[in-house]
Amino acid sequence: MLTIHAAPLVLPVGAAAVVDGAVAVDGDRIAALGPYGEVVAAHPAARVRRWPGLIAPGLRQDRARELLTRCYHPDPREAGALGELPLWGEDFERLATTMDATRRAGSVRRGLQRMLRHGTTHVAGPFGADDPALRAAVSRSGLVRVAALPGEPPLVREGVPDLDPFAAGGDLARTAHGPLTAGGRADLAVFDVPDEAALYGGGPRPCVATVLAGRLVHRVR
Repeated sequence: MLTIHAAPLVLPVGAAAVVDGAVAVDGDRIAALGPYGEVVAAHPAARVRRWPGLIAPGLRQDRARELLTRCYHPDPREAGALGELPLWGEDFERLATTMDATRRAGSVRRGLQRMLRHGTTHVAGPFGADDPALRAAVSRSGLVRVAALPGEPPLVREGVPDLDPFAAGGDLARTAHGPLTAGGRADLAVFDVPDEAALYGGGPRPCVATVLAGRLVHRVR
């Protein structure tokens, strides 16, 4: 069924922002993008989902491998003892000495789910044959695997990795997986913020929905 995602602002990247915009999604593809009135007129039978804030391309998580292999993502039942944030560094190393395959797999699964909650649709590897369980988990998640950017170290970088791709300091053009275009894959992120500037800096940028290959895989209820 064709679905129209509408918001006060659509930021396609590489093209002008669309005020009161909409993205029509048919299967895993973008069927149309433009002003809400025009998109609805062209697809009158489509289901409409209205979102607050803005629609942008899904984001790229460049430190995905670190987040999945060098961080522990606590189970909600462990929050009292371990907190809710990913454990890194010495805290992770202490856990890793006693972590079995089942517990590690649970952490990886939760890490992937939490990436989706931050608008991530693409993850930078490598996710190679050296770790088949990790590669399989990423494949099952539906997240798109991409190569590390040219000139960047593939595995380890400075500082604590963050689930929020914008925490690395890039703008939307740098952080998005690519532009939203008619005929392109329908990977979207919806943020409850008024404009692009509000995506940057230290303020809140709540991701209220993530669409992965046309499927709504995260939404804030």
